[in-house]
Amino acid sequence: MEAFNTKEAPQAIGPYSQAMRHGNTLYISGQIGLDPLTGKFVSESLDAQTEQVMKNLGAVLRAAGADYGNVVKCSVFLLDMKRFPEVNAVYGKYFEASFPARETVQVSALPAGALVEVSAVAAL
Repeated sequence: MEAFNTKEAPQAIGPYSQAMRHGNTLYISGQIGLDPLTGKFVSESLDAQTEQVMKNLGAVLRAAGADYGNVVKCSVFLLDMKRFPEVNAVYGKYFEASFPARETVQVSALPAGALVEVSAVAAL
């Protein structure tokens, strides 16, 4: 196994790695809309947080020598499922057909007060 951590994505806020590779599979920890330079949310806007989540996910993918095309599955966590279309519009810009498998769930809270979180699994 190999851990991946990059300064291009927010540092872990707990005892975990940004990603772990096991064999040809990369498991990426949930990313939230924190700016990697400031450690603060880029905005209180769901669109802006989602955009930053996807950029953070991309930074971790790059650190492991991968990109969005390697992603086979994502998990999306939202505070309000009614706002899913907003997240979907941003998320969809980062993937081309064939899209990764995905589930989206509404949760009661996310780390640091985030509005959205996305984790991923990628094939290397």
